[in-house]
Amino acid sequence: MPAAKKKEATLNISRRVENRRAKPEQRDSDESFEGDEVRSTERRKGERRRQIDPTTCERDYTNHEVDFMKAMDDYKRKSGRQFPTWSEVLEVLYAMGYRRVEEPTEIEIISR
Repeated sequence: MPAAKKKEATLNISRRVENRRAKPEQRDSDESFEGDEVRSTERRKGERRRQIDPTTCERDYTNHEVDFMKAMDDYKRKSGRQFPTWSEVLEVLYAMGYRRVEEPTEIEIISR
């Protein structure tokens, strides 16, 4: 008997039913939300939380520390620099009125 040619059947399956990128984004739609929840007042962040990095709010800060953080935040907003240099930090301290009046001392490391 002659050798029969074997035909291999291939089956291509597309796992994607539709192209997900072809859908319009939901935020671009003109539909408005008509749910039960209606906010009567505008939602705002607290003054302290907006001006101080929330990742550092694990403890209570002294007034001097809060003033310094606010001054640095103000400088970063006005200058547009997210990461100021050490000389810029020193400029902020000088602008706050700090001056060296005594000889430097050893820094105490306080474990927190």
